[in-house]
Amino acid sequence: MTVRQPKPNPLGTLIHQFTNKFKFASFKQFISLMVVGVVLSVAIAACSSGNNASAPGTSGSASPVADQKKDVELTLVAYAIPKAAHDAIIPKFVEKWKAEHGGQTVTFKQSYGGSGTQTRAIIDGLEADIAHLAIGADTEKLVKAGFVSPDWTTKVPNNGIVAKSVVAIVTREGNPKNIKTFTDLTRDDVKWITANPKTSGGARWNFLALWDYGLKTTKDEAKTKEFVTKAFKNVAVLAKDARESTDSFVKQGQGDALLNYENEIILAQSKGEKAEYVVPDINVSIDIPIAVVDKNVDKHGTREAAEGFVKYLFTPEAQAEFVKQGYRPLDADTAKTKENAAKFPPVKTLGTIKDYGGWSDFQKKFFEDGAVFDQIEETVGKK
Repeated sequence: MTVRQPKPNPLGTLIHQFTNKFKFASFKQFISLMVVGVVLSVAIAACSSGNNASAPGTSGSASPVADQKKDVELTLVAYAIPKAAHDAIIPKFVEKWKAEHGGQTVTFKQSYGGSGTQTRAIIDGLEADIAHLAIGADTEKLVKAGFVSPDWTTKVPNNGIVAKSVVAIVTREGNPKNIKTFTDLTRDDVKWITANPKTSGGARWNFLALWDYGLKTTKDEAKTKEFVTKAFKNVAVLAKDARESTDSFVKQGQGDALLNYENEIILAQSKGEKAEYVVPDINVSIDIPIAVVDKNVDKHGTREAAEGFVKYLFTPEAQAEFVKQGYRPLDADTAKTKENAAKFPPVKTLGTIKDYGGWSDFQKKFFEDGAVFDQIEETVGKK
């Protein structure tokens, strides 16, 4: 019979040699040496196992998606106007991402529509990874509904504002009423059109522009309310949304003037439409937000690519596409170039929604039931 001899234990042999060679002065010294032995044993075991297979979590990148080079699909939900910019930007991003992430391909599902409609769609179940809405108030609705993190403005450059515009006054050809500023909208011989700020997010920028203009010129809130009330008495059509207000002015020939985003008019001109406009030199910055929809990207496992795309939108190459579509440059040096200085009339005094405490405070003060706008409507007899 052959008896198998146990394999020598390197650690046991090492300890045996030490105990024979050294006379321990104390039990404490012996224990200290034993600890050293245990450490050596663990190191030997780790090296031994490392010869056979890699330890879990010690190789590859931090992203399982990137390790697997699994393709990613992102759902981009936006208001209608930036579609042309996205059509130019997305292929560039896809190519760049693929080159920098081991061949990983990102594809996009896109949905465009009214900002308020898109916001409701996300809340009702449209699983957007990225929300590009027309107004910060709509993004804040996603925050309240638990879809977007409250600190969304800190996660991307420029506090989440990816594009800018201003409020412009569209006039009839040749500007026969000689309309130059928001004050002209209060004249008895001028009728103008806007969407209703109670139903249209974009129209709230129009209202803010009027209020800001009144406050800066009168220096008095009561007089500002009188100014805005007088202007709204001259509204020929208070449309449901921006598209309806534009149709009333352009297709139906109503009114002498129309309030609209400057970038939308520039875009219309680029398509061959005749549109004349003026930009009042006391105006407001229309700030267009972009946000990752945190609840959905974590559910889909798409956070890395979604955040990558949002950050890419702030690069010079992506911003150049927004400028082509009529949005004002975010970068001050870019705005000063000869081409852009001619394209975008300078604004002497530019207010922001932050001057009024942000959209949450502005909404409560002006657009809640019974708030300032309802009071104005009651006064002009249009409610």
